[in-house]
Amino acid sequence: MAPSAISSLPPSPSARPSLNKGQDVDPMKAMAHRGKALPSIPKFTTHAETRQWQLEHMAGAFRVFAREGYAEGISGHISVRDPEHADRFWINPLGVHFGMLRASDMICVDLDGEVVAGNTAGSINSAGFQIHSAVHRARDDIHAICHTHSVHGRAWSAFARPLEMLNQDVCYFHNAHSVYSDYGGIANEASEGERIAASLGAGKAAILMNHGLLTVGQTVDEAAFLFCLMERSCGVQLAIEAAGLKKHHVSDEEAAYNFRMASTPETLYCEFQPHYQYEEYKCHGDFKA
Repeated sequence: MAPSAISSLPPSPSARPSLNKGQDVDPMKAMAHRGKALPSIPKFTTHAETRQWQLEHMAGAFRVFAREGYAEGISGHISVRDPEHADRFWINPLGVHFGMLRASDMICVDLDGEVVAGNTAGSINSAGFQIHSAVHRARDDIHAICHTHSVHGRAWSAFARPLEMLNQDVCYFHNAHSVYSDYGGIANEASEGERIAASLGAGKAAILMNHGLLTVGQTVDEAAFLFCLMERSCGVQLAIEAAGLKKHHVSDEEAAYNFRMASTPETLYCEFQPHYQYEEYKCHGDFKA
């Protein structure tokens, strides 16, 4: 009788060492158990190649946002800092649905609001410029910013409270998100954008009271994944609050460990790739044009 498939496998060790949380474990290695390594953030030899890659992923992020239902009229924006000129960033044109945006639609502006490249025939959201320019000025360590008026984000923002560490995934924001509780109306004035940037501080995200959510990252993929996660986390918290039952929080120690292992620029870039690849598959990559 031929040996069974299971009997042909190598014997398992009697005991495997458990992950020591005190060890300096590389997050990317910890995410994948053997097999193919997860993709890392690509590096390019020219600014032009980097720019095109950024714009394609920016457009892909908008397609994900459209599928998730984050579009609301002409509100909402993603911006990405130009790889060559640190005082410029790319942002979406005003009045184009997230689900229709392509890489070639994006507009490049400087920090004074002058259009300098890209889709020069388009216009940009004034409030969006005030918010994004202020955050880019304040945070030279980040390259991408996401902000939309998503449903659960707006609902939770009315409480002007941070998210609680109630599950594993929300720990990606552990001690890394803030609440802007000084709502000043539509951000058509530079001062409102500056206050939002100050509230964000050195964090990854901010809950803007009576407004919505804002996330940042070293790649548009990181910022976009964090936005999707924060929106869902707001929905989860709302559902838990509505249940009215006793809550069990993740301990500070475990929350800090989850954050350290899963909320790095590389891991968050990887987290977004299945979403990006699904959009690429669904529309045959037409957003790259």
